[in-house]
Amino acid sequence: MSRHVFLSCLVLASWCVPAGAEKQENWLEIRSPHFVVVTNSNEKQGRHIADQFERMRSVFHVALPNLPIDPGVPIIVLAVKDEKDFRSLEPQAYLAKGSLKLAGLFLRAPDKNYVLMRLGAEGEHPYAIVYHEYTHLLLSKAEWMPLWMNEGLAEFYQNTDIQEKSAALGQVSAENILWLRQNRLLPLPILFAVDHNSPYYHEENKGSIFYAESWALMHYLEMTDFQNKTQRVPDYANLLAQNVDPVTAATRAFGDLKRLQSDLEAYVHDGQYKYFKLPTTTEVDDSAFKVHPLTETQSVALRADFLAYNDRAADAEALLDRVLKEDPKNVSAHETKGHIAFQQGHIDEARKWYGDAVQLNSQSYLAYYYFAAMSMHAGADQSQGKQIEESLRSAIKLNPAFAPAYDSLAIALASRHENLEEARMAALQAISLDPSEVAYRMNIAHILLMLQKPQSAIEVLQAAQKLTKTPGQTQMVADALTRAEEYLEMQTKFAERKQAQSADRNPEFSAVRDEEAAANVPELKHRDFVAKGPHRFATGVLKSVSCQASELDLTISATGKEISMHTDNYFKITFSALGFQPNSEFNPCTELENRTAKVEYLESATPSTAAKVVSIELHK
Repeated sequence: MSRHVFLSCLVLASWCVPAGAEKQENWLEIRSPHFVVVTNSNEKQGRHIADQFERMRSVFHVALPNLPIDPGVPIIVLAVKDEKDFRSLEPQAYLAKGSLKLAGLFLRAPDKNYVLMRLGAEGEHPYAIVYHEYTHLLLSKAEWMPLWMNEGLAEFYQNTDIQEKSAALGQVSAENILWLRQNRLLPLPILFAVDHNSPYYHEENKGSIFYAESWALMHYLEMTDFQNKTQRVPDYANLLAQNVDPVTAATRAFGDLKRLQSDLEAYVHDGQYKYFKLPTTTEVDDSAFKVHPLTETQSVALRADFLAYNDRAADAEALLDRVLKEDPKNVSAHETKGHIAFQQGHIDEARKWYGDAVQLNSQSYLAYYYFAAMSMHAGADQSQGKQIEESLRSAIKLNPAFAPAYDSLAIALASRHENLEEARMAALQAISLDPSEVAYRMNIAHILLMLQKPQSAIEVLQAAQKLTKTPGQTQMVADALTRAEEYLEMQTKFAERKQAQSADRNPEFSAVRDEEAAANVPELKHRDFVAKGPHRFATGVLKSVSCQASELDLTISATGKEISMHTDNYFKITFSALGFQPNSEFNPCTELENRTAKVEYLESATPSTAAKVVSIELHK
């Protein structure tokens, strides 16, 4: 995160501009291999911007060779020709008189990335914020990286200068040097341990010294590594990737930290700073760029979408109303309307807008993904399950690198207790695409429990603990870990009881006993179960509870009728409690009898076959 601009996709603000006051302009879209540039300047300037971003990508690929440089969502560059156009789109916080004057910004969101830049901007490094946030984008999958290193690298590369045949990396930051010379440096063990919850990351003065010192240390290490032909930074990164804690890894890679602190202080005050100059040998073939003009409604719809993601919902709504009046079937406008409704908590309205976009044959993976996500969020019934699944598969087909679609597909499959192995694989794909997202690991842990693999779930959650960024996340993972450990304990005790029972049996009479037991089992065909219709629910009193090995049979007396139910493995049942805390040694075979409960079940297509238990919610 840059301290110069903070962008949130959750807090909405407005700044009103009369919709009819905008003068019609000519907008162009230039598509290069890895970027989409939209500009109200001319084609030559648009091509130049696309060329610059392709060169930026190449330079960062050389500078950070071990990191993936192409995110799973598009990067759209809005290059506007003057300050007036820029101010019509920049964040609300920077419109007030006396505010910091921006020349560019990078807006990151889970489903797309926007760059806003003002052509012809003045200053030594007018697009520092763009390079800073682009670095964060590239580092976002390095979940092992401590905060100081992440911010230090972003500060190091933000002053990058890319020319026609060369690029300057790591140029000095006068602002950082001033901070460091006027303030006492943090002890390095403290710097290395700073995380997202630390006051050194959030409080203004402490945050500034944290950024400045992170830059200085990274600059010092990079330059001295190059000068002395050492590999201290790569060695440190390798140790971190092996789960060595940042302070221990620093001691092993950098040596005595007190000595390093002294060297860093001398480096700050010495004033002899160097930077790297790299030849940009990568040729960019701009003849492959695709250029086409945008209609007025297309350009307005795109700017409305940027405003919606940039916390200016009221301005976005005004533009969208204008677009939909002129073009009621504009797919982009429907999608943006859905985004705004979702951010405002209007789930049904959001689902409608995204559903309309899908019906209009949208080619946007976001439309299909959000339609499914909204349907799931709204608690769609089981009859809509296949529609949700198909919509998510369409999203994945349109963008195979979009992690949230895989995660949602895993949730959709698991919620129907179907294709659990496919659900696990989809969840794994989401994690591989975005290893830093804690929620994905929580979801796969739940699926692993459904697959009766509590040890694997515990290992996943232990890894998730290292990625949490807020107290809420930390508590959520801790609670899930406790449940997984309880499940493992219950599973272990059940296996031990079964083994003890087997050891107690007399082999001479085992066959006779098995025949007697079989004779007393109800004539219900459990093993050939075929579901009929959607999931159903019944609330009543549980009766006739019996277990044989991991199988469980019960009857629920509800609304004047009794329903027989069965499961081949009661470890697959999701148990919960309403209004009380069950005993930690809860045993469904002995503690369900005569309890009031809400049972989720599936009817059998065969009348003689008992219904299948899915979940049991015990009532106080």
